[in-house]
Amino acid sequence: MALRNRVALVTGAARGIGREIALILGRAGVRVAVSYRANKLGAQKLAGELRACGGDGWSLPTDVTDPARVQELIEKVVQHFGRLDILVNNVGDFEWKPVVESTVEEWHAILASNLYSAFYTTKCAVPIMRRQHWGRIINLGSVGAERAFGQAKISAYSAAKAGLVAFSRSVALEEARHGITVNVVNPPVIDDKELSLEEAQRLTDARFPVGRPATGRDVAEAVRFFGSEEAAFLTGQVLNVSGGWML
Repeated sequence: MALRNRVALVTGAARGIGREIALILGRAGVRVAVSYRANKLGAQKLAGELRACGGDGWSLPTDVTDPARVQELIEKVVQHFGRLDILVNNVGDFEWKPVVESTVEEWHAILASNLYSAFYTTKCAVPIMRRQHWGRIINLGSVGAERAFGQAKISAYSAAKAGLVAFSRSVALEEARHGITVNVVNPPVIDDKELSLEEAQRLTDARFPVGRPATGRDVAEAVRFFGSEEAAFLTGQVLNVSGGWML
């Protein structure tokens, strides 16, 4: 009930983890703005589901790597709902490619999607949250990002997620006195329904001590908690939703 009528913006929410986050927040009574870049049908369907379950969902397009469009996005959300309480930076492109095979354009695109976008949205959202003296910013990282964990063929992604953790902690220090918390939720590999039974079993055995891969809902529940009043004393934290992976 404490979340009822709060307003959240979830970026990249048309599918995957973002979709689960929007649904979990919506079922908790949050009014949710669903942003998308290309999947208009998926975003509209999600907004309809949120309204059907008694919530309030609204979908709108944007490109979060474009600061001008981000500014427009935030303004539209506030105009529509009257406020912005919870910002979830979920967008984050991913690509497997060794450094020597990566183009400059590809490197910049991964950093723009995973790191720069969080700066753009945060810069626009913080003044609104300051006026309310209440705000929650939750950034989606990747398991091990707080240790600057590296892995072959994802150098740009790894660098961006490590940078996102440092960025989040810096903003947490800057905004704590304004009633704004900033935290990071690190998801692992998420259960993919397209995996074969053998592939899913191998993934589970190799990485997750709890005996199963993570689901979008596992990650979404962590985001919901960080967005709640109960998490008011938690800021600058990094939570690995990993089922024991990489302990």
